[in-house]
Amino acid sequence: MNLPIQTPGIPDLCMRPWTPEDLDDLLRYADNPKIAANLTDAFPSPYTKEAGLAFIARVSAQQPNQILAVSLSGRAIGSAGVHVKEDISRLNAELGYFLGEPYWGRGIMSGVVKTMIRYGFDTFPIERIYARPFPFNIASQRILEKAGMKLEAVIPNSLIKNGVVMDERIYAIRRSDMKER
Repeated sequence: MNLPIQTPGIPDLCMRPWTPEDLDDLLRYADNPKIAANLTDAFPSPYTKEAGLAFIARVSAQQPNQILAVSLSGRAIGSAGVHVKEDISRLNAELGYFLGEPYWGRGIMSGVVKTMIRYGFDTFPIERIYARPFPFNIASQRILEKAGMKLEAVIPNSLIKNGVVMDERIYAIRRSDMKER
């Protein structure tokens, strides 16, 4: 699949590789405790310039790209990626994403997630894409469901975020599910 990828439903919205010119936009949206609250602890908070530079360098070196910028009218407003797993899990990729808070509730991520699922299956030799939204992130769960992902498992008391123990929810879609669509 060639980049950039137009995202259906919203004019001027596309998925494209991150560039060094995106650093200011990345810092503007990623340095937000509300964003960090919905991501793994590996996501830095506060989000520093050094973290942004390291992120852009790391994802720019990937070939093919696993993590793309969510771009609206040429400006990076978020990020989405299919993180391909290794070893015995190499047929799987974990979907992850964030969107700058000013853009929440506009339907942007529904199109982005659908686009990333198609990109993941078209680009990588994987059979399954999964996501693990926190149980309190109902909006993210709805986005995954709209994209055709199904709740595969709930693992009680298996995650901890900000000192709170919670259930892990695993949503997934398989390559074979895409053929049925």
